[in-house]
Amino acid sequence: MNYLFLIPVSLCLGAVGLGAFLWSLHTNQYEDLEGAAVRILTPETAPISPGEKSKNESIAG
Repeated sequence: MNYLFLIPVSLCLGAVGLGAFLWSLHTNQYEDLEGAAVRILTPETAPISPGEKSKNESIAG
């Protein structure tokens, strides 16, 4: 009698998994697979605050 309980539960879990996969395809989660791997190699260009500019100028000159 366990199968009367386990079969509907497993079908519901499978439907939830399929729904999550289709949602991720619809929202383009798999669009750019190599972007994060390349993004880590590029240097960050953070803006320098005015306080850091004066420190760099005093050290350089």
